[in-house]
Amino acid sequence: MSFTIDRVIEAPFAEVEARTRAALAAEGFGVLTEIDVAATMKAKLGRDLAAYKILGACNPGLAFAALEASPRIGAMLPCNVILRDTGAGIEVSAVDPVASFAAVGEPGARAVAAQVREIFTRVLAAI
Repeated sequence: MSFTIDRVIEAPFAEVEARTRAALAAEGFGVLTEIDVAATMKAKLGRDLAAYKILGACNPGLAFAALEASPRIGAMLPCNVILRDTGAGIEVSAVDPVASFAAVGEPGARAVAAQVREIFTRVLAAI
C-alpha cells in the first residue's frame, strides 16, 4: 500500500500550488502550515534542491471528529500535501490517511481516514 495519493501536472510550480490550494479549499480544507523545503535547505545547509513545498492541510470538522475518536491522533495532523518539481512536471502528493492511520485501533478514526482519502482523491483529480 502506498502512503501517498499522487498526480504529476505539467504546469509551472506557482500555478500548480494555486490550483492545489483552490482544490483543497473547495473541499473544506485550509492550509494551516507551509514549509518551503527548498528554501530551508538552501538557508540551513547551503544546498540546492528543486522546488519542494509542504502544505499542512486541515478540515476542522474532520480533524475534530478524528480527535474525538482518538485524542492522540493530533500527532498525525495536519494532513500533509507536498508539491515538488520532478523535472518532468510538478508532483502533488497527499498523505493517504488510511495508510497513516493503519496503526490506530479506533474505528471512528479509521472512518474519518477513509473519508479524507476520498476527499484527497477528488482534490488531486480537480487540480
